[in-house]
Amino acid sequence: MTNSTADPYGAQAHARAMAGTLVETMPILPPSPGLLWEETVAGGGYSSRRIHRGTLVTLTDVAGDACASLLLFNNECPVERLNVADTVKVQWNAYLGAGKLLLSDMGRVMMSIVADDAATHDGFCGASNAALHAKKYGQGGHYGPHPSARDRFLVALAKYGLGRKDVHPCVNLFKGVKIDEDGATVPEIGPFSPGRAVTLRAEMDLILVLANTPHVLDKRATYSVTPLKITAKAGPVTLADDAIRNATPEGQRAFLNTEDYYRR
Repeated sequence: MTNSTADPYGAQAHARAMAGTLVETMPILPPSPGLLWEETVAGGGYSSRRIHRGTLVTLTDVAGDACASLLLFNNECPVERLNVADTVKVQWNAYLGAGKLLLSDMGRVMMSIVADDAATHDGFCGASNAALHAKKYGQGGHYGPHPSARDRFLVALAKYGLGRKDVHPCVNLFKGVKIDEDGATVPEIGPFSPGRAVTLRAEMDLILVLANTPHVLDKRATYSVTPLKITAKAGPVTLADDAIRNATPEGQRAFLNTEDYYRR
């Protein structure tokens, strides 16, 4: 049977007939009232956005099996980016959660975690890659059914003129990793209860990049990852009396570094 999209007129008619169609995983345009960004990222998908200081970004693990791998860049000067090692070292704590900061390689606060009811995150393991996925699932390339976080990052970064050298160590939200007393790495992969959420506040103008692919330590034989919802709304720049800003001397210094950057 002849496909109706085989000629330009048929393809045009088919495309226009899709207008207004909504599916579970897609950007919502325009976003709901009060939101700047509203999108649900499919399992195996990715997203990215430029956001301003003060923006509140809420990530929701819709069905309990999302893995939000996160990269951050200074929007004005992308050579400054999230530094996971400094995030851990400066705060004397490797476990992310409410009140913790995500720091750049220049000692500035890029985002702060203002709310978290998940409590299972990973600052140790970084992003999955094609070779790992090929070993686990039989195929790991970007255009196949089992894409890796690293390959998704590469596609997202290309939209900002960035490339392979810019894929730095990420943090993974909603999938936890702990270090046992004997040094063993203990993954907390789930699946978990649906609807867990994390809210992050942008402390700089940022390029935010997310990949939603299975965690690097997920031992399941199937490619298991469920949708990730993103909502963002405008908020004020962090004030001098903010509780997260003043929680520790190290945090105060990092916020001062950020504020000094914008004092121009």
